[in-house]
Amino acid sequence: MSLRYALLGLLADEPQSGYDLTQRFEQSLKRYAWHARHSQIYPELNKLAADGLISVVEEGARGRRTYALTEAGREALHDWLMDWSSLQPVRNEFVLRLFLMSVLDPAEALPVLRGIREHAEEEVAELKSRVEAASGPDGQWGFGRLAGEYGVRQYQAMVDWAKWAESELARAVPDEDSAGTST
Repeated sequence: MSLRYALLGLLADEPQSGYDLTQRFEQSLKRYAWHARHSQIYPELNKLAADGLISVVEEGARGRRTYALTEAGREALHDWLMDWSSLQPVRNEFVLRLFLMSVLDPAEALPVLRGIREHAEEEVAELKSRVEAASGPDGQWGFGRLAGEYGVRQYQAMVDWAKWAESELARAVPDEDSAGTST
């Protein structure tokens, strides 16, 4: 159901073709918020048009259609954004892996944690540059800036957590110098 609202939200920004919407999913939403394939986007656009939530505002070569949000679509998006009672239970593969990480020996888990930390540090840097690019000259917030700021803080929290977890596991890994020298 959220694909519907993701498309409405992207179209609230500006009219776009199915191809344009697919590219926006690939370039920004897929990595941080929502994944949708080409084969999912086009049928959903047809449903949104049939429901009167979007309309075709231009037809081009090879059947290319540009869609725009209708007033009914803007209202449906608004209602969805205002209704936080419909949130679904979380399905987070990353957190599931953390629950199950105790299956690994601490010496195996440490490089995994280092990789998580390094990845999160890279994401913090990437998102900070994207947030700066999305900010207007007067500090106004552009499309996706609130989500970008959330992502910066989320990845920074992941960096902090990974540092803590690395120090916790490091205590459980025998020191290589003392491992072979028991008296």
